[in-house]
Amino acid sequence: MICRENHAYPPSMAEISDYIHNPLWDTFCAYLEKNYRVKPALAFSKCSWEPGWNIRFQKGGRSLCTVYPRENTFAVMVVIGRKEKERFEAALPSFRPEIQQIYRDTQEGNGQKWLMIELENHDVLYEDVKRMLEIRASGKVRLSSAPE
Repeated sequence: MICRENHAYPPSMAEISDYIHNPLWDTFCAYLEKNYRVKPALAFSKCSWEPGWNIRFQKGGRSLCTVYPRENTFAVMVVIGRKEKERFEAALPSFRPEIQQIYRDTQEGNGQKWLMIELENHDVLYEDVKRMLEIRASGKVRLSSAPE
């Protein structure tokens, strides 16, 4: 069992997978590696929002998303920055009400919104997160939540 807050002991990816204990985690990692050619990078955060070990996925030196492992689940943080804001807001009505609410409730800082989405299973919310990552990575907007 890992201790997310123990800076002295970086967990392995296998330990993180065991801690999350959710098959969606492996599916999500495989999706990111296949579609964006990114590898997970372990990082320790001292931020007050959610301190501890997290997993960052970067594409071209730019953050695609950060994953916060939790027992039996995980949260994905996607930053909607100045570059994505207009495209994301244009597509926002096609997202699930939960994503729309998270977006509305998240304060903007420095032209960015840091959206934290908890994922527990492979559902429409998961598909919405994938669409958010498409916008973040390339600016392409898929208007449907239907799985690929």
